[in-house]
Order: sequence, then C-alpha cells, then structure tokens
Amino acid sequence: MKQKQKIKLLLSLIVLAIVIVSTIYKPDPQVITTNNSPLHYEYQDIPKIKYRGNPYVELNNNVPYFINENLPTKPFQKYVDLDNLGRVGAATACLGPETIPTEKRGPIGMIKPAGWHTVKYPGIIKDLYLYNRCHLIAFELSGQNANEKNLTTGTRYLNISGMLPFENKTRKYIDDTGHHVLYRVTPIFLDNELVCRGVIMEAKSVEDNNLQFCVYCFNVQPGIVIDYKTGTSHKK
Repeated sequence: MKQKQKIKLLLSLIVLAIVIVSTIYKPDPQVITTNNSPLHYEYQDIPKIKYRGNPYVELNNNVPYFINENLPTKPFQKYVDLDNLGRVGAATACLGPETIPTEKRGPIGMIKPAGWHTVKYPGIIKDLYLYNRCHLIAFELSGQNANEKNLTTGTRYLNISGMLPFENKTRKYIDDTGHHVLYRVTPIFLDNELVCRGVIMEAKSVEDNNLQFCVYCFNVQPGIVIDYKTGTSHKK
C-alpha cells in the first residue's frame, strides 16, 4: 500500500514539475523563425510593409533588436545551413579589422541561390541584369566570397540602393576606428517562396555608440514584376 502511495506521490510531483516548467518556459508567440534561425523580435508584419519608392525603411526606431546587451568583442561569423528549399538563413557576425579581406574578391558565378534566373532588362536596369548574388554579409566586411550560405537571390536595386550604403557605412566605421560591429542580416521569405521579399540589416558598434542601424531593405526592382515563388519576372 505504501508503495502505491509513493508511486502516486511521485507521479503527482512529476506532473507538477511539468506544469511549472511549461509555465516558466512558455514560448513567446512573437518569436518566429526563418530557416530555423530564431529571431527574437516582433516582425511578423514586415512582409506586409509596402514598397513606396524608397529602397529601405527604418525598423524599431533604427535600433537593432539584439537581445544581449553584453556585445561580443571577439570577431566571429555564423552562417546557417540552407533549408530544404535551398534558401539561406540569418547571417550574424562580429566584424572588425580582423574580418576585413586582404585579397581581391574571386568569382561567385558557380553559385546558384534559390530562385536564381539569369535575365536582362535593357533600358530598365542600368546594369542590365535583374538579379545579383547578394552577399548577406558583404565581402568587404567579412571576406566571405563564394559561400553559398551567405548568398541570396537579390535584385540589383536591393544590392546597390538598399544594402550597399549600410555596408559602406559599416566598413568606413571599422576603417576609421579599428573597432568592432555586431552585425546581422536576415532574409525574409514568405511561406515556400524561393526569393526573399527583403532583408533586415542590423548593426551596433561594440566599443562605442557611434554606429547603429536597423532597416528593412526591399528586394524589388522598379519597373519589374517578380514572382517570388519561382524567381521568374516580367516588365510592368
């Protein structure tokens, strides 16, 4: 009899423990994932942001969504594996003089990111080609060249008008100060679409507060309609 009571008591304690743990560690409904990379901020409405002629918009008052205030000072780079559709996930790095490339960039034409199509639009796009192999973390910051985990199908407009100004700003800061920058770029895909709708770019200087941004850059091309599910396109 005592044995049965002990078993009942033990089962009751186990159930109580499960209830307590599930309460304490209840998942935040605002934490969502892209390609299995947890993004600890509320951005579920980002894909609904309409492009209105500007290549990017500020998010969160231009303050990055980094959770940990104790920013790392040692350089690192982290790229997640491609998902089952061949899509990239969030790329995160602590950038500094140590990550700046010392060699010229090599070829990357052998990489075919998800949704890739080689297509030209003379008279609409100055550089002709609709798509670039866009580095999530720029080569000029990371030295990462033909890394398929760091390349996504992006329009020329995204690459040059959206991302490049912030990449150059970050590079200038590193060159001028010799300091470090915590940096993250997250592609935003809808459902099973192969081409991302845009990318979130976040940066925060580590040793001071002189560099900071949090923006969403649109993966669009003025004058062109893109089918994000397949990467095909046509003139408006």
